[in-house]
Amino acid sequence: MATETVYIIQSYVQGRGKSLRAEPQVGCKDAEEARRKAERLAPLRLGVVAFAVSADTELGDYDEEPTIIFKSGQLPPPFADEE
Repeated sequence: MATETVYIIQSYVQGRGKSLRAEPQVGCKDAEEARRKAERLAPLRLGVVAFAVSADTELGDYDEEPTIIFKSGQLPPPFADEE
């Protein structure tokens, strides 16, 4: 099992009613790139979160507890609950 750290940006836009709609995730090569891209997206989206997660990408097995690198705006659980 080859575990690696994956850096991901998830952004949200207005969905139906008051709900949030997730845009496609964006992968990054490291935490700094994820933070920079998320900071640039933040003023343009209702919510943005950049996080790191341990994963075995060959098996599609991802850790349940992501490490938050950056977050801004309106976010759904579990991101809205973390500080």
